[in-house]
Amino acid sequence: MKSFGVLILTILLFFQTGYAQKSNRVIQGRLLDSLTHEVLPYATVRLETSENAKPQVVLTDDKGDFRFETTLKSNLMLRFDYMGYQKKAITVENEKGNLGSIFLRASTQLLESVTVTGVKPNMISSLEKQSFKASQFEIAKGGTATDILKNIPSVTVNAEGEITVRGSKGFLILVNGKPSQIDAATLLAQIPANTIEKIEMITAPSAKYDADGKAGIINIVTKTGTNDGISLSTNVQYGLPRIKTYYNANEPQRYGADATINYRKGKIEATIAGNYLQNDIAGRREGDVNTTINQIFTQFPSDGERSLKRENYGVRGTLVYSLSKQDEISAGVYWGERSQYRTADIFYHNTKTDLSTGQVIGKSNYYNTNLVLKSGAFKVFNVDYTHKFHNNSSLTISSLYENALIDGYTKNRNLNINDYTDTLQYTYNTGYNPLNAIRLKADYEKNIGAGKLTLGYQFRQQQQDGNFVYLEKEGSNTPFVLNPLFTANVSVLNRIHGVYAQYGGTFKKWEFSTGIRYENALREFKDNKGNTPKVLNLSNIFPSANVLYNVDNSLKLKLSYSKRVQRSTNNELNPYPEREHSETMEQGDPNIRPEFIDVVEVGFTKDLKKVSLYGNVYGQFINDIVNRVNSVYNDTILNRIYTNAGKAQLLGSEIGITYLPVKKVKVFLGGNTYFLKMNGDLFNNSVQVDNNGWVYSLNTNISYQISPSLSTQFNMTYLSARNTAQGRDSRFYQPNISLKKTLMNNKMSIGVQWQNLAFGQMKVNEQRITTWGKDFYTTTNYIQETNIFMINISYLFNKTDKKAKLPASEFGEKEF
Repeated sequence: MKSFGVLILTILLFFQTGYAQKSNRVIQGRLLDSLTHEVLPYATVRLETSENAKPQVVLTDDKGDFRFETTLKSNLMLRFDYMGYQKKAITVENEKGNLGSIFLRASTQLLESVTVTGVKPNMISSLEKQSFKASQFEIAKGGTATDILKNIPSVTVNAEGEITVRGSKGFLILVNGKPSQIDAATLLAQIPANTIEKIEMITAPSAKYDADGKAGIINIVTKTGTNDGISLSTNVQYGLPRIKTYYNANEPQRYGADATINYRKGKIEATIAGNYLQNDIAGRREGDVNTTINQIFTQFPSDGERSLKRENYGVRGTLVYSLSKQDEISAGVYWGERSQYRTADIFYHNTKTDLSTGQVIGKSNYYNTNLVLKSGAFKVFNVDYTHKFHNNSSLTISSLYENALIDGYTKNRNLNINDYTDTLQYTYNTGYNPLNAIRLKADYEKNIGAGKLTLGYQFRQQQQDGNFVYLEKEGSNTPFVLNPLFTANVSVLNRIHGVYAQYGGTFKKWEFSTGIRYENALREFKDNKGNTPKVLNLSNIFPSANVLYNVDNSLKLKLSYSKRVQRSTNNELNPYPEREHSETMEQGDPNIRPEFIDVVEVGFTKDLKKVSLYGNVYGQFINDIVNRVNSVYNDTILNRIYTNAGKAQLLGSEIGITYLPVKKVKVFLGGNTYFLKMNGDLFNNSVQVDNNGWVYSLNTNISYQISPSLSTQFNMTYLSARNTAQGRDSRFYQPNISLKKTLMNNKMSIGVQWQNLAFGQMKVNEQRITTWGKDFYTTTNYIQETNIFMINISYLFNKTDKKAKLPASEFGEKEF
């Protein structure tokens, strides 16, 4: 694989031509949207002079940056041209080099009306992505990135905290453009909502991105620092006592704080951010399970507590130093920990019936206490170096190292219902998963013709060694006995080499980006049982293409294609079971194959005087779709297994409407509808999969500016019932309302949130999950806390307007 590195260096040397004599003057800046402060990539910038010299023309890069070198000292003018925006020209003052941020004004009617009223559109669309400002979702304040994502069309979060994009759990997370292999729910729970500037949805990514993530990419862009000086933003949150007990043993605790300090002066920029959050959830679960083995029908309905104790904290820091006008180096560090205790204390009522006679042959009642701990400690170090050549090309080299200690256990005890000190059965299994990972990459960019050519090489390697111990005993006074079938040491190695080439730019009314990516991926699974290592070595090509046509200043049409891959996590590979709770064991499959997906999307955006709307029609065509499915392990335990389930097709559409009916009121309504069809088989053709059905979700957000310093907002997320590989999940919805008061010239705000608001018998924050097969049936209703009241206080010292590129976990939290 060393040939990859040689190849990329050869390409870079080929394209890097003719170093010019070092110029006496550098003129540079960044182009932004005047309303949203979105960067404007691939805009045309012309440097002209009155001395009849030939103009220099460059395109801004994907960060909106541009740069010229010239020997001329005076009589210089810059002209900016970007489709959908008013043209702009500025005179460059003598000896001035760094022009800072330059703002272009959108030419649509909606943005003009928004500028007058102070209400911003909910979504900004560009060639590859749709951007949503985090500040518009007040109910998320004090929470995490997950609380923001709940409000975005195509993203749903169910009662179990499971996040899906367009019906899929497979998506890649970026933090300020940096790839991350971590589990989405874990990473998003680590990022305070107060530190997020916007969410970018990239549903048909181009070749420069990792090919991972069948539903595309979510990019979390953090808030920014000052142009010069120091800025501080803080937020504290406190939850009022619960209203309903749910018969839970402990009072849920909800409080947290986060702060970000940014300093910039001359050649140095430093940022440090810290956060702490405890966000417990009370609740209950009601279930019914039955199995049939050799004509013996066993039924064991249940009811009891199911609550979560969740705590996370972390510190992120970065230092950027400009070595020269052409060279910049940055370094970052991230240290964080997260723990989650899930308590499930359940009463079971077991009845056995002989189906051949219809006679009840046994009854028993018992009390099951189940405690699951998942914890992780993450350390990340990264160093990036960028050199800008004199011919307006650039080379960026990045490196990242991560160490993660992932730990956990399950304590599962069946107790005498009349005497809780009498243990009938006890299983105790532990999992210790230390992980080490590295990522290296090099990216080269050069303006050529009407666009920008980007070439790159990426290498990543992840080594994880797990130790799993399964102990069990019968009765109170017996010792634990090791179960050798479920106890093992395992080792998983993932290594990926990737090269890509991409060309994108603008031509008249067209914006375009096309590219191709090649990846060689090695996966090796080994254990200490003497089994032959499971090795998977794949070489694949991932093409992509995005085209956007500006019909006029208010209407854009786009067409996109991207080929993606969804690789399995180490948990999905591990074949040694974990006792999740009394009625379930969970295990993976080391032979599981990755999913390969073709994504096609057609969309539009349209702006009117008081309405802005966008819509997309999309399709995903999936090979070897992975599902988590159930089979019978014994009369009271189901085995939950990750396995390939054949092919699937997902066809859907999404729409978002921002409407300004009257002054001070903004209404946003988003919706997503898709049809999913799966065909295949499970367990060596013993179970046939032929499932299909419609799913839809709704997001609504209504804001009212009561006075210049007082506002309120109502929002609701709704997810319809939907089919799964072996069953059906019920609908799920969460309405919320918030009230915010700003003080001290908007530097301070006090907010009150009413989360999961419910009256009477409303089934808010409640979801039933049902699966069935020829010899089992299981249904569980998860009833989680409603009517949660939170208080938030935020303070901002110095206005922020520059992105802080804080590091995040790259590999380890995915295995949390």
